[in-house]
Amino acid sequence: MPTRLLGNTGQTVSMLGLGGSHIGSPDLRTPEAVRIIRSALDRGLNFMDNSWDYHEGQSEIRLGKALKDGYRNKAFVMTKLDGRTAKEASRQLDESLKRLGVDHIDLLQHHEIIRFDDADRIFAEGGAMEAFLNARKAGKIRFIGFTGHKDPHVHLYMLEKAREHRFRFDTVQMPLNVMDAHFRSFQTNVLPELVKEKIGVLGMKSMGSGVVLRSRVVTPIECLQYALSLPTSVVITGIDSPKILEQAFEVARTFRPMTPAAMKALVARTAAAAERGEYELFKTSSHYDSTAKNPHWLGGESEQVRMLTRR
Repeated sequence: MPTRLLGNTGQTVSMLGLGGSHIGSPDLRTPEAVRIIRSALDRGLNFMDNSWDYHEGQSEIRLGKALKDGYRNKAFVMTKLDGRTAKEASRQLDESLKRLGVDHIDLLQHHEIIRFDDADRIFAEGGAMEAFLNARKAGKIRFIGFTGHKDPHVHLYMLEKAREHRFRFDTVQMPLNVMDAHFRSFQTNVLPELVKEKIGVLGMKSMGSGVVLRSRVVTPIECLQYALSLPTSVVITGIDSPKILEQAFEVARTFRPMTPAAMKALVARTAAAAERGEYELFKTSSHYDSTAKNPHWLGGESEQVRMLTRR
């Protein structure tokens, strides 16, 4: 499994990452999930994606089981939190540490930055960033990033808020796929900013949870090759069976960066299917907006409002 530098962190990670949502699927039994994770780690795929909210914590629990017996030393562990207040983010972090069975998390990310007010709340007094910074100071986490899948302008606003607070993210996770260039493009709008600032780029949704493939204009291999040919540190891909794990390793083994001409031709092939975003449902529907369906995961907004109105 080839490795790449994770932005400006000095860390080397596998160019493919194992997606946390798929590994926690109820259709996959826990012992099989543990075997898949350990097989990936044994063969050098060390970037482990996860989130506090995946499958009511089962994704983190399964990863935690897999990290026992010395496997923690092989893994670069990433998870995400939904809390927008310091209080809620701290609670979720402690729960994640317990589920994962680790004393620290390598990369902790603010999850699902899909609204402009997510950035405002995170960087506000009493916001989640306070919890993240305190956790880093205490040695509970090493690096800090954020994720989102809805609109590149929300990502740009999050980066702007970080600059205002003299903070620099270590990583940013976002959709990067063969259709993205045609509709609300993260590749066009956000990727150049991350490269310029040497922030680690975590690509996701290379196949849009399989929806991109239903267009019948691209193959899974092409999807992964395209995303890997962009200036990404890691491309996170869903792996829920030994067969899909083998597919990932075959892509890694045979990978050669696509030429600019080949990438342009592939993007052109997807133009008609991609122009309205119908195969990127994470942008155009609420289906993937977990925090919108569960607003209590964000923490009490009234708590931050009270802090400001008391001044």
